[in-house]
Amino acid sequence: MVIEVTVQVRVSDFEKGFDWYRSLLRREPEYAPHDGFAEWELIPGSWLQVAEGAPTEGNGPLRLGVTDLEAERNRVIHELGVEPFAVYSRPEVNAKWATFSDPWGNRIGFFEYLDKAEEAQAIKRVLNR
Repeated sequence: MVIEVTVQVRVSDFEKGFDWYRSLLRREPEYAPHDGFAEWELIPGSWLQVAEGAPTEGNGPLRLGVTDLEAERNRVIHELGVEPFAVYSRPEVNAKWATFSDPWGNRIGFFEYLDKAEEAQAIKRVLNR
C-alpha cells in the first residue's frame, strides 16, 4: 500500500535552487535537515525535495495543480525568469496544462481543471485530510 509520495529534483547550485523553489512555492520548506537539501509538503502526504546534485536529464514533468494556470504562468515568467511557454488543452481532457523548465533543466508543469466543480472536489479532498 502506498501511503505517501516524494519527488526529488536536483539543482547544481543549491542556494539559487532553494531560492527559486521557495519563490515558486511561495513559502519556506517544512524540512531542511542539512546543507544541500530541503523538502516541501505540497499537499498532505505529497513531498517535493530539492537536493544539491546533478539534475537528471529528461525527468518529469512534475505537474502542480493550480486554480488559475494563466496567472501562475505569468507569475513564473515574470518573477522567476522562466521562458514563455504554451498552454495546451484537448476536447476530451477536462484540464489544461503547460510545461516549463527550472534553471537546471528539471521539467515542471501546471494543470488546471476546466470543470470547476471537479476542481472544488479536489480542493475539498485536500483540505479535509
